[in-house]
Amino acid sequence: MNLITAVKACFSKFATFSGRAQRSEFWWFVLFVWAMSIVLSIVDSTLFGTVVRTGNSFYASTNTPIFSGIFSLVVVLPNLAVSVRRLHDTDRSGWWLLIGLIPLVGLIVLIVFFASKGTDGNNRFGSDPLGGHGGDDGQRYSDSGIPSVPRD
Repeated sequence: MNLITAVKACFSKFATFSGRAQRSEFWWFVLFVWAMSIVLSIVDSTLFGTVVRTGNSFYASTNTPIFSGIFSLVVVLPNLAVSVRRLHDTDRSGWWLLIGLIPLVGLIVLIVFFASKGTDGNNRFGSDPLGGHGGDDGQRYSDSGIPSVPRD
């Protein structure tokens, strides 16, 4: 899954809290939200903010984060939904998101859960989003149609 596919999947399932989300879908969407938040914060500071110069440096701030605020409201539900589906892929309930309310430790635990490999095959939340068993079931894969290149 690539960035565009992941973002489309997350917005098309913006309120779907059932099923499972593979790691790439989750992390590509997190990267998209993070990058867009930075870009829109810069746009907000440029258009609506004030710039203060001090010596050899400067900082920009704004009291009206219009674009980044609207974007945050738009992505809150899809972000919550893909997080729950990612936890489902690791065979955990979506209620595990509440562990993030514990300062520092909760965030670390959630990052570990989100980065963990999903369960192979079906689990109580649905079928494997990768569509297989991860190659751990001892089955032989079919031969490739790509011709072999002789090695010297």
